Amino acid sequence: MSDEKEIKLETALKLAADHPAERPEFYRVLLDSSLYVLGSTGGARGNGEVELKAGENISIQHWEKPDGTPVIPVFSSLATLQRAISQESKYMKLPARAFFEMTRGEGVFLNPRSDYGKEFVPEEIEAMLAKGTGRLPQTRVVEEETQVLVGVPAVVPDRLLKELSAWFAKCPGVSRAFLVLMHDPSVDDKPHYLVGVEMSGDVEEVMRGAGLVAADTSPDGQAVDLMRLGQNEKGLDSHIRSQFTPFYVRSMKQKLKSMFRG
Repeated sequence: MSDEKEIKLETALKLAADHPAERPEFYRVLLDSSLYVLGSTGGARGNGEVELKAGENISIQHWEKPDGTPVIPVFSSLATLQRAISQESKYMKLPARAFFEMTRGEGVFLNPRSDYGKEFVPEEIEAMLAKGTGRLPQTRVVEEETQVLVGVPAVVPDRLLKELSAWFAKCPGVSRAFLVLMHDPSVDDKPHYLVGVEMSGDVEEVMRGAGLVAADTSPDGQAVDLMRLGQNEKGLDSHIRSQFTPFYVRSMKQKLKSMFRG
């Protein structure tokens, strides 16, 4: 029978598959979980949870994807593993973070042959280990005054706004968020989306999650910039807050929930 952490991981995986706003939480839950891995240690121990000693050799089973590419299958629970194999096999239960660190550079597939699964490419694993999310954000600092054009998008990206709103609702420090179309001719050939966020608290965590959600929901994979608002009473910061209507405003109900959670 699955324990509480295994159920939590499988629930997070299902939610993340259907709702991009749940994906930042999925990565957090994953790294706090243990995974079942087909393979064995150098010793003669049986199946189950393994405490690896420094320098100990382990053998990890690889499967092949339809295109012939090797991938390491891992499983959220023993029951999920058993449903995926047709013959008795040795397995180990390892902390997820330790497993991803020891298999760096290899592709991993969580819960293959299941209704809900997730493939991890090496670059995604590196980002997850470094920042706790599937993508590393790129930061740009404007060193000098720059003229940019901003306006309201002609076509509203409904899914992007819906999922970002769902993510911001999970972040108690976010008060408002705006969407504009921005064009900086010195950097870009054409306009792109800019999401401005009024917030306090853990800015990096909010922006990491928002970046992941935006990348997965932006129409046709268009670029989306993120900007913290409320730090400058002039320039682009002030212009967005005074001239545009926010797509997300934290409700009193959400504020009360945050207070009670605190």
